[in-house]
Amino acid sequence: MLQRLMERESVKREYITLDDLNDRALAKNDPAMFFQLHPPPVFIDEVQYAPELFSYIKIQIDKHHNPGDFWLTGSQLFKLMTGIQESLAGRVALLHLSPLSQQEIYTEIGPEPFTLDMRRLTQRQRYIKPASTPEMFERIFRGGMPALISGQYSDQNRYYSGYISTYLERDVRDLSGTIDSLKFMNFVTSVAARTGQLVNYKGIADDCDIDQTTAKNWLRILETLGIIFYLHPYSNNVLKRTIKTPKLYFYDTGLVCYLTKWSNAETVMNGAMNGALLENYTVSEILKSYHNTGFEPALYYYRDKDSKEIDLLLESDGALHPVEIKKSASPDSRITRVFDVIDRGPLERGTGGVLCMAEKLGAFDSRNLIVPVWLV
Repeated sequence: MLQRLMERESVKREYITLDDLNDRALAKNDPAMFFQLHPPPVFIDEVQYAPELFSYIKIQIDKHHNPGDFWLTGSQLFKLMTGIQESLAGRVALLHLSPLSQQEIYTEIGPEPFTLDMRRLTQRQRYIKPASTPEMFERIFRGGMPALISGQYSDQNRYYSGYISTYLERDVRDLSGTIDSLKFMNFVTSVAARTGQLVNYKGIADDCDIDQTTAKNWLRILETLGIIFYLHPYSNNVLKRTIKTPKLYFYDTGLVCYLTKWSNAETVMNGAMNGALLENYTVSEILKSYHNTGFEPALYYYRDKDSKEIDLLLESDGALHPVEIKKSASPDSRITRVFDVIDRGPLERGTGGVLCMAEKLGAFDSRNLIVPVWLV
């Protein structure tokens, strides 16, 4: 994408990839010489291989104050890289490119952050083709990897097998050194089977015969590589009985389906994981809707020690918007009763919603909407 944008620039920008071992060695061993040979404006790909460059980039930025001199891309989340945090804080804009969202794949309208505003949802509904429950589970099974969506690869199993054995294991080794490939595969599979659940380090460790410290480290690596993300619990000084453990999700549900051995969309729809996969898909789509517009959303879940739970809380403009996610096409209004628990908190309770398989946008009442997942 950035190479296409380079073609439209009025300035001449050089492209360097640190997959090239010669350029990587120079960047790591002599950053000053690297920038003499490759002065800005420059586009450096796979920059995570040479964090030694960051302090020199900081010097250039502070000296010349020319936004856009450096385009940096890589297969790790920059916000989790210590070099970015220490050297380029306040000097860099971070954009996260997830797997493609359903907005990008199935609609022709521009990206827009998810909202529970009835007027905006009604307007969006005019331009988006509804999707049935089987069609939604086909989307869940297919996922959003660009190489599969574009048709570059037609065999989904072969693609994900290669993805794990090359890209993932390569980058995991870069981050952690020696690794037992079989144990790591068992680990990723165990994590996928627990998507949408509270993180359980002991359970994951027991599944793949590793210790809990290793499980925590490997989860950190999956997060750094942009494979998983966490939804943290909402709590404050008033709501003291809330659970403290985060929930775990994958950015791509197609990868989850591959790892957990679902063979097609129909078996996913009728299988034991259909609720968890629908929740993962919906939460990740909401997250992508913000990332694709350059925003970092305030998303949480709620669960207290009385077993009251809300799948998703969206904090926006001083209000909390509660969301439940259900497979039903005709949800019961009693689902929304649990939303009352947040009335005890300091923030105003905003419009809530049930995200489900409904055919069209609707409402239980003025405070609680019925929103089809295809509308996210």
